[in-house]
Amino acid sequence: MTNDEIRHKDQFFTAFVEIKLAGNAVSHSERDTKQIIVDTAERFFRDIGYQKTTVADIAKSLRMSPANVYRFFDSKKSINEAVLERYKREQEEAIATIATEDRPAADRLRDILAVSYRLNAARFAGHARMQEMVCAAMEESWDAIIAHIERFDVVLRGVVADGIARGEFRPVDPAQATGCIRTAMIRFMHPLLITQCECIPGPSPDEMISFVLNALMARPAPN
Repeated sequence: MTNDEIRHKDQFFTAFVEIKLAGNAVSHSERDTKQIIVDTAERFFRDIGYQKTTVADIAKSLRMSPANVYRFFDSKKSINEAVLERYKREQEEAIATIATEDRPAADRLRDILAVSYRLNAARFAGHARMQEMVCAAMEESWDAIIAHIERFDVVLRGVVADGIARGEFRPVDPAQATGCIRTAMIRFMHPLLITQCECIPGPSPDEMISFVLNALMARPAPN
């Protein structure tokens, strides 16, 4: 058997195995397959780190060829973006739900900031390999990070504007106030700073949130 015949046989066998696997999971849609790839990648990123993980590792764990993984994601960077997108979507959905609740703006803003801190701390605080994943995204996928910040700001800005309209907050520029709030809370929001700032003396998350709210609250008119 010639080398070309052996190579052709190996390619046929690989394709046959992948078709069989697809047949065993025929009920899985393309979206399900992408989700399985993302789930597997997240596990690798968490266990051995983003830099040490290869697409071949992910493919081997799924009994797929790297080429099949590349059918769904064009690079490891895009897989990383999908993992982070899941986290961002969870946070964005949580704060959007809080923002639409029928209760005082100050209460909603407090909960939005507290929930955002808790979610980020649970995922990244003390997890060096997950922080590595974020560092890679900041270097390779900055546009996606900026898009998340902008969506976060939209929610905050809406709650601040509503608080001003209700007379709870003093009349300020909602966009400027939103930027100030995000900056004030950055050590409790940024996946890397949450851990790095733990040893730096400063307020707790609840203390900082109370400070932010106090800065926004409307003051009684002087007699």
